[in-house]
Amino acid sequence: MTEKSTPEKDEAAKADTASIEMRSYAARLWLSISKNALLLGLFALICTGLIATTFIGTEDEIAMQQRAARLKALLEIIPTDRHNNDMLQDNIEIFENALGHREPQPLFLARNDGKPVALIYPATARDGYSGDIRYIVGINLADDTVAGVRVLKHRETPGLGDGIEVRKSNWIKSFNGKSLGQPSIDQWSVKKDGGVFDGFTGATITPRALAKSVAQTLQHHQQYGKGYLKRLIQNAHNLQSTAAVKTASN
Repeated sequence: MTEKSTPEKDEAAKADTASIEMRSYAARLWLSISKNALLLGLFALICTGLIATTFIGTEDEIAMQQRAARLKALLEIIPTDRHNNDMLQDNIEIFENALGHREPQPLFLARNDGKPVALIYPATARDGYSGDIRYIVGINLADDTVAGVRVLKHRETPGLGDGIEVRKSNWIKSFNGKSLGQPSIDQWSVKKDGGVFDGFTGATITPRALAKSVAQTLQHHQQYGKGYLKRLIQNAHNLQSTAAVKTASN
């Protein structure tokens, strides 16, 4: 015997059907959200990996470019006919406020057949017209004269202060052969200040800052150069000993 339908039962049946449909819809919605969240997470992970790889690759490229630029500058100061060691490897780190350092920098040693020829100091002139002027200066160990100066990084005004770059002018070569005695320390400035170095038209601050900083580097070398040389020689000896031990163990 078939149960008679009533409005109350019809309403209950409709409510049950709606509830089932609602639960089904909620399940499908949750599945869709979960799937999309998983896809978004995977996409974010891939993007992060690509960005990290690009960043590391860019960082490595920048490091290689900086290394090449530094080697070029070193070779301009101490050419290959004056040394036969790897100057980029023959170095120690120093961090000296007197040299304008804001972070540890490598001090290089040039050798010829094992004999020390020159120290190449990293230095920073902090009072350039547009900020720091980072450079290296080679000092001959035989007579403490300047072997050469090369600017590595600066923000001086193009067409004015950028004359400190060797590709823009020969002004930077005016330091070659100079020492604390030639000229006297009070003449390590631009001619406008009674010194011996030419200034730039419309840009006196830049050459003044660099001349002052190079003189300070010479003074620092006079006081600490022998100590640095001992550290460099000891460092090279330690590296050779370590290499010998590794070779023997293999």
